[in-house]
Amino acid sequence: MKNLILVLLALGTFSCSSSAQKNVSDDKDCNIEKITKKDKEWKAQLTDMQYKVARKSGTERAFTGIYWDNKKDGIYKCIGCDLPLYSSETKFKSGTGWPSFYEAIDPCNVKEVRDVSLGMVRIEVVCARCESHLGHVFNDGPKPTGMRHCLNSASLSFEEKI
Repeated sequence: MKNLILVLLALGTFSCSSSAQKNVSDDKDCNIEKITKKDKEWKAQLTDMQYKVARKSGTERAFTGIYWDNKKDGIYKCIGCDLPLYSSETKFKSGTGWPSFYEAIDPCNVKEVRDVSLGMVRIEVVCARCESHLGHVFNDGPKPTGMRHCLNSASLSFEEKI
């Protein structure tokens, strides 16, 4: 049994780094100009936590990010390229400890990718311009979409509406 668990963990780790992850939002007709940077450029631009989450698909602990309980009006942008991603108008209290939204500002600004890491199948959400990891999307959100985009504060910046 112990060996089986080790094999499953190894497969999960391998699948997380696999380039065979399928983009599940290829059906959108979008024309987003891509931004690519070398790893050292990302490290110079981002804090250690932002780099770990946005560039290495990490996750901050629940209830620790700066935006999980933010109630101000404004726009949440990608920490990597400043692309507007989510509006406070679609933010809701999910009880998960991460900022949650029921839809993106523009569906073209986010990309959904099949994620088979950690021994489960999920849908990862990444920035469509710079491919920074944002979080995951689940189908247990509120109306009108029924979706919950569960994001990491470390992947976002916030521009308050004045």
